Amino acid sequence: MHYPSEYISYLIHFHGDRDYFECHEILEEYWKESNDFNRDSVWVGLIQVAVAFYHYRRRNLKGASRLLTRSRNLLSKKEQDIHHLGLDYPKLLNILDVSIAKLSSGQPYKSIDLPILDSKLLQLCLTECKKNDFQWNMPSDLQNHFIVNRHLVRDRSEIEKMRLVALSQK
Repeated sequence: MHYPSEYISYLIHFHGDRDYFECHEILEEYWKESNDFNRDSVWVGLIQVAVAFYHYRRRNLKGASRLLTRSRNLLSKKEQDIHHLGLDYPKLLNILDVSIAKLSSGQPYKSIDLPILDSKLLQLCLTECKKNDFQWNMPSDLQNHFIVNRHLVRDRSEIEKMRLVALSQK
């Protein structure tokens, strides 16, 4: 199977440094380029998983629960797509169900691992993880302010420039 490099990067960050914000950034850009903003895309469901766990780790349980539920609902309709992405569909839905239940009961964040079924995909991810000095399936480092609060520390200068340009064109 051939997988998009952005998907591989998503998996590496999801399981390696647990930079869910980066997962979102990478896959959102790919989704925009490849799916004409189709909101029912499997990519949207995976983006939502990453963002939900970003919120969960930051203790935004309500936002995480709402987003993870939406993701679960979308991905439940994407069995073929999930399979083509090398993931175990029933296990993925189960992981999401368990996570939603934990959120609902107020349990603290704990890293999850997406159930990769394709051994070649897993091997590729392990190799890439090592190249990036990430350890596969390590729990999140909750003391890493940059990862935990990524939205607060990112460079937004390009976004601000684009907004100013858009305003000046009105």
